[in-house]
Amino acid sequence: MSDLIVVGFKDEFKADEVLLELSKLQREHLIDLEDAAVVIRNQKGKVRIKQAQELVTSGALSGGLWGLLLGFIFFSPLLGWAVGAAAGALSGGLTDIGIDDDFIREIGNTIEPGTSAIFVLVRQATPDKVLAEISQFGGKVIRSSLSKADEDKLQEALTKGQVS
Repeated sequence: MSDLIVVGFKDEFKADEVLLELSKLQREHLIDLEDAAVVIRNQKGKVRIKQAQELVTSGALSGGLWGLLLGFIFFSPLLGWAVGAAAGALSGGLTDIGIDDDFIREIGNTIEPGTSAIFVLVRQATPDKVLAEISQFGGKVIRSSLSKADEDKLQEALTKGQVS
């Protein structure tokens, strides 16, 4: 079962920095993310969501590939590619996996203007090593499905900027 963690930051760019760090940690096999998203609320209060997995793009690419292959079979590869890409983009746009978009938008509307938050769905992690790397960014836990003890440990690491 995955754990949902939402951490807020006092500027618009910190959540993006944390996402980059988590991506690096994932390549090092220290954390396994099921999904991640960043929400930014600019100074004017407008909320912008950035998904780590762009389903429309990946759907268009895979649909285009399958359409191209089917197009070769029926002697019309360009038409097959176009139809496959359109179908893939449509199915990707209608698919919602991982963190619920409405939940992300709801939290995004509650954070202060000029701030950001990161949403991560963690399958598993090496907590001591991950906390050591992300504690440098600070932040405040907004929501989580962690146990109270684990959430307190995460908040303490974020507040102190170090692992205890």
